[in-house]
Amino acid sequence: MDQKTNKNLSSIMVIFGGTGDLTRRKLMPALYNLVYDDLLPEHFAIVSVGRRDIDRKEYIDSVYKALKEFSRNEILDEHWARLKECIYYYQLEFNDKDRYKDLKVFLDELDKEKHTGGNRAYYLAVAPDYFQTIVKGLDSSGLSKKEGSSWNRLIIEKPFGKDLKTARELNNSLLDVYTEEDIYRIDHYLGKEMIQNIMILRFTNPVFTALWSNKYIDNIQITIAEDKGIGTRGNYYEESGALRDMVQNHILQTLSLVAMEAPVSLTMDAIRNEKQKVIQAIEKFTPEKLRDNVVFGQYDKGLIKGEPVIAYREEENVDPKSNIETFVALKMHINNFRWYGTPFYVRTGKRLGVNQAEIVVQFKALPNILYFEQTSQEPNLLVIRIQPKVGMRMYFNTKDFQTHNDIISMPMETSYESPTQGNTPEAYERLIYDMLRGDATLFSRWDEVESAWILAEPIIKYRESKEQNFPNYHAGSMGPLKAFELLANDGRKWWNI
Repeated sequence: MDQKTNKNLSSIMVIFGGTGDLTRRKLMPALYNLVYDDLLPEHFAIVSVGRRDIDRKEYIDSVYKALKEFSRNEILDEHWARLKECIYYYQLEFNDKDRYKDLKVFLDELDKEKHTGGNRAYYLAVAPDYFQTIVKGLDSSGLSKKEGSSWNRLIIEKPFGKDLKTARELNNSLLDVYTEEDIYRIDHYLGKEMIQNIMILRFTNPVFTALWSNKYIDNIQITIAEDKGIGTRGNYYEESGALRDMVQNHILQTLSLVAMEAPVSLTMDAIRNEKQKVIQAIEKFTPEKLRDNVVFGQYDKGLIKGEPVIAYREEENVDPKSNIETFVALKMHINNFRWYGTPFYVRTGKRLGVNQAEIVVQFKALPNILYFEQTSQEPNLLVIRIQPKVGMRMYFNTKDFQTHNDIISMPMETSYESPTQGNTPEAYERLIYDMLRGDATLFSRWDEVESAWILAEPIIKYRESKEQNFPNYHAGSMGPLKAFELLANDGRKWWNI
């Protein structure tokens, strides 16, 4: 991020769902840290809209408590005072159409007071059921209209629909009010530092640019593993499952950055065009490929960090006979010249043995001659760590200096947690800052979302039509046995680095 405050970002950010968990844990800490880094404009206001009947002081006190718990930076009085003066609370029932007109009066008056130039950002940090309701309220009250040269943007969290049909219906309803360029569909994974670094890694280092194809790469693995269960999200997860929650968005967006061609420029549309081409090129799942290349799982009780945890079917608001997956593993192929024949293995799940997200690029082995006749060597690996430890690790074969002839695999590592790299910004900080600047590069365009649903649709139907033998993996493991067989059948293995 640029460390100089951009004075042209003057605006009011309206957060629907101002008392919700997302606002408390992510949005308010992100806004505080933007103040900390001197990246919010001088003329700025935050209006949290919620259904709870509380006053401004009570709300601000709750924000302060949240910052103390979740901010990556220390809460300093001078920065808190700056953020505090920006925060307002407005009580509104989302279904009350008439109250949106009152909200407009409030925002118009605040706009004059804060000199924000009529610029508005409406962030829907609410359940998806309220998306269309709120947008209709913004439209009917005139809140969605631009005044003169001002801008007016809509920010939406996933899930963007439950399937292809509902996603298209939702998108059409949004386009009745907003243009595509004013709709910002957040995928917070795209805001993570190492996800952004993938393009720099690929397109500024000749050593990787030259090797980044099926000629030199044996396979690529993407793992997003969580040791946590579903917590209080039982109602949501019973409708979603791991496939909708993680694969259709986070994983496909990550894969598209790993596999995309170099864009013609660094403009947002040029980058998004290349990502879209990758998603469209992924080989469609036929009935045979669904049977052989897709694995579903659901966690049983087990141990996480030595502590016993319950099974998914015992979680709050979960059907005791639930057939929803908490784990998915897929083998995919991208049918273009660069990647034809190179498998992409992806997996994601809850209650796994580690809490991490990483990309492993396995390079092809050399011919079985010279040193390879004497001893077996591990392949060269490039490990891109997304979280919690952010950085890269490259594995080379080298002499074992403890012996005369042995060859060992040794890592060369860089980490963004080192003191020289500073305190890495959280994803929401980058995304909010980009949205205020009008840069949608790290947000999902509609055609990307639509293509992802087209790809996911047959997988979802396959899972819904097939009775699963759940639960099929213990909490604390790395998923069901079939997920390991998926690679073993190809003579490969998952890398746990």
